Amino acid sequence: MFETIRAVAMDFDGVLTDGGLWMSANGEEMKRLCIADVTGIGLAREAGIKLALISGDSTPSGMGLVRRYAERMKIKDVYTGCHDKAGAIREFAKKEQLELREICFMGDDVIDLPPMALVGLSAAPANAQKSVKAKASFIAFQNGGFGAVRELLDAILAAQKHA
Repeated sequence: MFETIRAVAMDFDGVLTDGGLWMSANGEEMKRLCIADVTGIGLAREAGIKLALISGDSTPSGMGLVRRYAERMKIKDVYTGCHDKAGAIREFAKKEQLELREICFMGDDVIDLPPMALVGLSAAPANAQKSVKAKASFIAFQNGGFGAVRELLDAILAAQKHA
């Protein structure tokens, strides 16, 4: 199942974050990220795994956070304010010359079900919505924002003998 994966696309909120939102009195928004996921993404990128972020957040601050994270992680394929995540997966596959079966998508909520149905490997964090976990081929032991992405990437890299 993991051996044929050449790319991993991820939702942002609830997958790379814990799904929470901190807001200051002046309206500044912040989200919690996991350093283990940061390390896993770096290892996957070094192993040649293509990466994409596909976020439904359409607020200026949310889109800015996703873009800043992508820049830090050197992820060039970023889709923000995206409500057609299946379309984004198709676009990512075409741009990167991938078959859909070579892509893994990790999501946590109902908006993530359409892309999960398209790809070769669907994944979810432990705290994903029940309907999402019911459709996932891989369910992490970790929650979103607490190493679920690292767990998925480690499994892919181990199966491909990179780890």
